[in-house]
Amino acid sequence: MALASLARRKALGIMNSSIRYSFSVTRSFASGSEENDVVVIGGGPGGYVAAIKAAQLGLKTTCIEKRGALGGTCLNVGCIPSKALLHSSHMYHEAKHAFASHGVKVSNVEVDLPAMLGQKDKAVSNLTRGIEGLFKKNKVTYVKGYGKFISPSEVSVDTIEGGNTVVKGKNIIIATGSDVKPLPGITIDEKKIVSSTGALSLQEIPKKLVVVGAGYIGLEMGSVWGRLGSEVTVVEFGPDIVPTMDSEIRKQFQRTLEKQKMKFMLKTKVVGVDSSGEGVKLTLEPSAGGEQTTLEADVVLISAGRNPFTAGLDLDKIGVNTDNVGRIPVNERFATNVPGVYAIGDVIPGPMLAHKAEEDGVACVEFIAGKEGHVDYDMVPGVVYTHPEVAYVGKTEEQVKTLGVEYRVGKFPFLANSRAKAIDDAEGLVKIIAEKESDKILGVHIMSPNAGELIHEAVLAMQYGASSEDIARTCHAHPTMSEALKEAAMATYDKAIHI
Repeated sequence: MALASLARRKALGIMNSSIRYSFSVTRSFASGSEENDVVVIGGGPGGYVAAIKAAQLGLKTTCIEKRGALGGTCLNVGCIPSKALLHSSHMYHEAKHAFASHGVKVSNVEVDLPAMLGQKDKAVSNLTRGIEGLFKKNKVTYVKGYGKFISPSEVSVDTIEGGNTVVKGKNIIIATGSDVKPLPGITIDEKKIVSSTGALSLQEIPKKLVVVGAGYIGLEMGSVWGRLGSEVTVVEFGPDIVPTMDSEIRKQFQRTLEKQKMKFMLKTKVVGVDSSGEGVKLTLEPSAGGEQTTLEADVVLISAGRNPFTAGLDLDKIGVNTDNVGRIPVNERFATNVPGVYAIGDVIPGPMLAHKAEEDGVACVEFIAGKEGHVDYDMVPGVVYTHPEVAYVGKTEEQVKTLGVEYRVGKFPFLANSRAKAIDDAEGLVKIIAEKESDKILGVHIMSPNAGELIHEAVLAMQYGASSEDIARTCHAHPTMSEALKEAAMATYDKAIHI
């Protein structure tokens, strides 16, 4: 199958070369008056990757970024700093609670919060400078400022230095990402009532932290501060945490978090917040209505989702359509309803994930350059970076049932995995769902340490239409955590060996 796919790609490449648009390969740092082949508004994961790829394809490219630091929300106040704190807080927690069982004795383990935050900031700074270096290497013009449309081929930029310039482009890509979804009646001050941005920079460890929203961000940030000593309560309007997760995995995941002393109040809504005192007092009631209760906290984290950031671009001036939440509808080539204007990442439908935005960016500029681009949203993995992590790709068992597809399930617990037992970190399992008749893999769900690394074998397998037997008959090194995926595959089409 892999050879056949390669042959198809080569054939497409030959055909596309005959119809490819012609662009000049000469690029330089242009003044605002010169026309670009591609202008990207937004320097986040989707935008900066699109800009670099466009330049690599020989297109004269400019990227506009309002923050003055490349990488977007993900790198500056999202994915990267949160993973830095997740790792640092995990190291502290292990030193305090697990080292002794491994024969490592330490005393007076303390949190140096300023140093921890400093390490996080250093990682962010190094990576943002790295992207600027990639722009210079690939001759992408970088304009620091807030861009808005004048016409479908012109963007007015109020620069961070206080000036204004007009950037012209034959093709303009909107890659402005997303912003925190507000809750009615709640004002985020980034001190006592914080978004994920404020939760990354708390100057002291709150005694009590309330997290509103049981999605990826809320559980990850709750884990950080819980490990450092906060009493964490998660308030969720819906009946489940992380509703996109397979229900069997979700239930085990929630039990694990509860063992880590994270508390959950599901089917509960926040109807009032009072931050006039030293702390914050929340008024709660059941989602379906009922008796009200109060909950007190030192800090409240609002993590009820994100909205596409399209306000202020003057899209209405050029006639770009948006839906009722601000998303921009696009076709399969990422084109909006206005010729020459494209959109990618969080501003269009699909999962709001940095890696999805990157794939959008590459595919979009490939289309602009006359090539073929493609993103399969069914093959975009999701990861919750708690400990253990949860990673998944493809369909959940509930989705497969809804489709009426006959299927088989294979599972393997890490309690039976030799590497997990050797390192005394064996909580979790691998679950594989495959079509009954063909054995084609439909979904893979992993809860384990480093599940976010293990999932990519499954992503690759599914991308090539593999069966569970294909994975089961592939030799995996011993002892490794990835052997659990092999054993789950064996359990799917036949029987596992080690259980």
